[in-house]
Amino acid sequence: MLLIDKFAYMNKLASVHPLEKMLFSFGLLLLSLIMRDERISLITFIVMSAFIIIGAKIPMKYYLKLLLLPGFFLLSSLLSILISITPATNELPAHIWAFSFNNWTIFVGNASLVTAKQLFFIVLGSVSCLYFLILTTSVQSICHVLRQCRIPALFVELVELTYRFIFIFLDSMQKIHLAQQARLGYHSPAQWLRSISMLIAALFAEMFQRSRELNNAMQARGGETVYWQENATYSMKNWLGIAAILLFLIVYGGVF
Repeated sequence: MLLIDKFAYMNKLASVHPLEKMLFSFGLLLLSLIMRDERISLITFIVMSAFIIIGAKIPMKYYLKLLLLPGFFLLSSLLSILISITPATNELPAHIWAFSFNNWTIFVGNASLVTAKQLFFIVLGSVSCLYFLILTTSVQSICHVLRQCRIPALFVELVELTYRFIFIFLDSMQKIHLAQQARLGYHSPAQWLRSISMLIAALFAEMFQRSRELNNAMQARGGETVYWQENATYSMKNWLGIAAILLFLIVYGGVF
């Protein structure tokens, strides 16, 4: 089991109704994306991080490691926005830094800096909302809520099967890789390339076979997956808290 999936089942907020957690996370996510305000996004990040670390008791070290995953893509995006290149003959817009090399000028414009700063906070707040959901709510509970919301069954089953095959894929990959290491399959660059190609081919064949077996099992059960879902009750306290936080952010963003 992946550690992120383990925390989804074993955290201090696991007993909270999944609809409440989904409404809270998606509400703040949409608010951050629609208002596109740096302060709102920063508050969203702080609130979500507090619920993850203090409320759900997710280790801070693990949460910070998760933040590093999208950090690389965010950094590469920010660099492409900040740095602009133009011919040296062109007039530069308002900028904070410039460097000329041969017939080209590399510079960081004021407008690019504002855009990059806004993107940074929006992505930070959005990522924290999604991490709150996946660290406190299992996929099984999310799909249960989607069924209650009358989402098409085909879409829900695709989500469930895709998530299930992630674990099957990782488990098969680890077993094959361990067997190859035991036979010194990675002791040289040429052998490493050969082992990797064999690993990919073996995984493709096994995933294809597993998918056929799963499809036959589903057809035998009437063509629909059935999952057990633990009953959870709504909490008026949680609903009032969600409404208060969303209302505060809307008023704060509108006033300031």
